[in-house]
Amino acid sequence: MSLTTTEAFMDEPRVLSIQSHVVHGYVGNRSAVFPMQLLGLEVDVLNTVHFSNHTGYKKFRGERMTCDQLENVIAGLEENDLLHYTHLLTGYIGNPALLRAITDTLRKLRRQNPSSLYVCDPVMGDDGKLYVSPELVDIYRDEVLPLADIITPNQFECELLSGQTLTSDADVVAACRMLHALGPRIVVVSSFTPPDEPHRLWLYASEAVTVNGRQLSNMYKMEVPRLPAYYSGTGDLFAALLLAWLAKHPTNLKLVLETVVATVQAVMRRTNDAQSANRELKLIQSRRDIESPTIVLKAQLLAGPITHVIWDARHLIEQQADGIAMLQSSGISVVVLIDEKTSAPSLATASSPVVSVSCFNESASWADVCAKARVAPGHSNIWLRSQRCAAQRWDVPPAR
Repeated sequence: MSLTTTEAFMDEPRVLSIQSHVVHGYVGNRSAVFPMQLLGLEVDVLNTVHFSNHTGYKKFRGERMTCDQLENVIAGLEENDLLHYTHLLTGYIGNPALLRAITDTLRKLRRQNPSSLYVCDPVMGDDGKLYVSPELVDIYRDEVLPLADIITPNQFECELLSGQTLTSDADVVAACRMLHALGPRIVVVSSFTPPDEPHRLWLYASEAVTVNGRQLSNMYKMEVPRLPAYYSGTGDLFAALLLAWLAKHPTNLKLVLETVVATVQAVMRRTNDAQSANRELKLIQSRRDIESPTIVLKAQLLAGPITHVIWDARHLIEQQADGIAMLQSSGISVVVLIDEKTSAPSLATASSPVVSVSCFNESASWADVCAKARVAPGHSNIWLRSQRCAAQRWDVPPAR
């Protein structure tokens, strides 16, 4: 399955993108705006810097936006009743006062549209090197993250914001949960390299969910190819694509991740093949991969809440009732499967609904079992507890 731009947006997304701008090349808004427009979003642009080219060149010239300039532009939009945005996207800011002014802008947006989503790429550094003022780290953590819905830090930025060193899956999971507690519903760690495997590159994404009143999270993981060169603007492109596809598919983070990674990889391969001296992203040449990418790499569910238990109650039902009640007391939905030989009254101590599944046997497909139990296969983390097989956890439907 892949995503295409023929699928209509429901809420006519309109984005205010606040980040850097260059005359030549593709970083900041130059990298973000075209893909979002190509995917059907209306995008208004506010440039935090206006440079001749990105700072990776030997020289660059230009100007930086001041707080007064930002506030003046926002005031003009407000006076004309034009602050009606469904999304705010921010990238490189660099100026502590300007970052604080942008949080004020977000509050104004949410007075017009309380459901406005904020996608924040907290651009601060990479590979252990901080290239903004240290003051920005505190502002992002204490003032920006509580307002953000989605953040896309790289490994170094995630470590700065969470205060944790990332060396393993468990570290990333813990850091993401800490960041969820600060505010963001979705945390995407856009790049992670294990210290003992420097040739490998991983992406992680954690989505906070509420299950039976409990705050839990789903964690996805993808391995992505490491290309031999560095390309400025890929992080800006990634955040913009994530916003665009989530606007269309807000409940399918797994597929959105796969789609975004497919596009970014295609753009980077095309840029690498071009062998141009300046290594600017080949965005225009990649428009088909932006609109309808071919998905090759898959995201796997690394960790998530147990939301449902399907309990095969055809054997030893009297001894199982207490276990079912215990699960329910933990807020887990339990569906009990019985056949015509199972005594339903034996389940008197459990409040779980009893679903009669006379066809439930070893030859039944997983889809059949889930359909009978009224559970969407692959939608939740599901345990199957059966007397005839060991307890299993299936985060996605197993092959049958």
